[in-house]
Amino acid sequence: MEADSKPQSSAAWSDGLRKLGDAFKLPGLDIAALVDWQRKDMEALVEANRQAYAGMSALIERRNEMLQNALTQWQAAIGNGVSVDGLTKQAETVSLGIQKAFENFRELAEMEAQSRNNAWKIARDRWEENLVNLQKLIQPK
Repeated sequence: MEADSKPQSSAAWSDGLRKLGDAFKLPGLDIAALVDWQRKDMEALVEANRQAYAGMSALIERRNEMLQNALTQWQAAIGNGVSVDGLTKQAETVSLGIQKAFENFRELAEMEAQSRNNAWKIARDRWEENLVNLQKLIQPK
């Protein structure tokens, strides 16, 4: 038995659902509404994934910028040599670097939380819409 490794498109899936509904002639079942419902679910899932991917990409890009800036500053501090003045500057740079690292971690955490919240909101909104649709479908006509 050979399994089809290619995922079905949403249009093919919708057509299959319509054919199934037509074949069984289920009374009171609005196939078009059901297909539309599932299409919206898929669109919401795709958008949530897009938002999550975009957020994580921005997070990675920002993290890389932060690391590059920190390395540049540390290299400049090390280049000051081993004089007393150079060591003082290095100590100041380390102190500022630690402070900047905490600020950067906070910024990255906020970016990650915002990205997660954006993706979750899409899924939550779709879930709430599904509950409303389900109530409508269950109502006697």
